[in-house]
Amino acid sequence: MRLAIAFPLRLSLCALLCAPLASHAEADKRDFSAAERLLFMTPQLQGLQAPMLLRYTFGKAGSFEEAFSDNVTVALIAKADGSCCDAKGAFLSGARKLAVPEVPAAEGNPVILYFLEHDVREMKRLTRGSEYHFRKRIRMAIYQDAEVRDVSLRYQGRTVKGKEIAFSPFLDDPNRPKYEKFAGKTYRFTLSDAVPGGVYGIRTSIPGESATAQPLLVEELLIDGAKAPAR
Repeated sequence: MRLAIAFPLRLSLCALLCAPLASHAEADKRDFSAAERLLFMTPQLQGLQAPMLLRYTFGKAGSFEEAFSDNVTVALIAKADGSCCDAKGAFLSGARKLAVPEVPAAEGNPVILYFLEHDVREMKRLTRGSEYHFRKRIRMAIYQDAEVRDVSLRYQGRTVKGKEIAFSPFLDDPNRPKYEKFAGKTYRFTLSDAVPGGVYGIRTSIPGESATAQPLLVEELLIDGAKAPAR
């Protein structure tokens, strides 16, 4: 996936999530999980017509911190030969804004990596743990433990088919006692060929201290026109 090669190393999450992905031909010879292939090796921007702006809503809720709503965009710009696309992202705004690099000759949707980089930094802020450790746990979970299932989704008033990828990176983490309150965090990525850019939504959730308590933290990104699935 060219996104893996083109992404500047200063977005350090990509070094762990994408460094092994050299080309489609080489990837076919290696061992990748179904979740890895869907998230990081699918040309989600293929066939789109630039210029185009992919718009997403972003919301944070839960009992642990103040809730907020914001926006995320990925601007797609035609390459020199007129094909799609170079990508330029804007992730949140104001004091929450995450500086993200431009992605020349992108094939995959960089909003996935933007969200994960934001997520890792939030985990570091909440737990004072290591960004490297959280990135490694996420990568291992996507490779070893992620579940993939077919789902039906609502987009712009119609039902579309999609795939949901779900995993919990920290349940069996040896370092779990250092951040027990957050160890039950779940990740859900919802993908669909029916939406521009292929990414319908991304959701993380940290459960409350009891089965009946509201979640500590929920963060959810949804493409404009999507409806949050019932949980």
